[in-house]
Amino acid sequence: MVSGLVKRYLYIVVWVLGSLLFVPKTQAQEKQPFLCELGLQGGCGYYVGDAAPHIFMYPREAYGVHFRYKFTKRWALQVKASGQRITAHDYTLKGEQLETMWQSQMVNVDVMAEFNFFRFGSANKYDKRIRPYTPYIFLGIGAGVYGLNQSKTNVAAYIPLGIGFKWKFSTVCGLNIAWQHNIYMADNLEGRDALDNKHQLNGWNWMNCDLTGMFTVGIVFEFARAKKECRICNY
Repeated sequence: MVSGLVKRYLYIVVWVLGSLLFVPKTQAQEKQPFLCELGLQGGCGYYVGDAAPHIFMYPREAYGVHFRYKFTKRWALQVKASGQRITAHDYTLKGEQLETMWQSQMVNVDVMAEFNFFRFGSANKYDKRIRPYTPYIFLGIGAGVYGLNQSKTNVAAYIPLGIGFKWKFSTVCGLNIAWQHNIYMADNLEGRDALDNKHQLNGWNWMNCDLTGMFTVGIVFEFARAKKECRICNY
């Protein structure tokens, strides 16, 4: 009988110790999602206006950095700073239409709301709807400084909007592809009197605003995990 009590006591001790060792290990394996990310992107940009009527007519380099805060699996806020060089032929110079080109260096800062088509994030056994990839759309407001390499520098507001694709290929890293359009509240991105305000429609005229765009590919790095809603939950 004594031997039976000893075996039962040892069994209880082993079970308690095993439980104490197992619970912290399980909780450590279940990690909360990241709330923030930093990213770098690069690609090509273009301008559409009086001197270039089509997108990607005169593509040039474009680059930027961004910060993204994720409110939910679907909604996020992105703050981005980007730069690009726009250029086109100067058709106002007779006899030199094909040789002479103008260019304008631009810097933009915008704030955009994003909506993911899928619930985006790392795989989670408690929510099978979450996917490591998703297409998304975005819309916001911004301000651009242009003509930095010219005698006169200008500032104008614009509306950034576009579509993109996100892919989370590791725990803290991901890939972003985005096609962004910036609709400016101005018609003087060229910095040339003969091209600016060609039809006397400058100002807040939606039918005669210049437009720039960027097609970029970037890498993102996530940080700042969310806090657990309760201490004993694994999710």
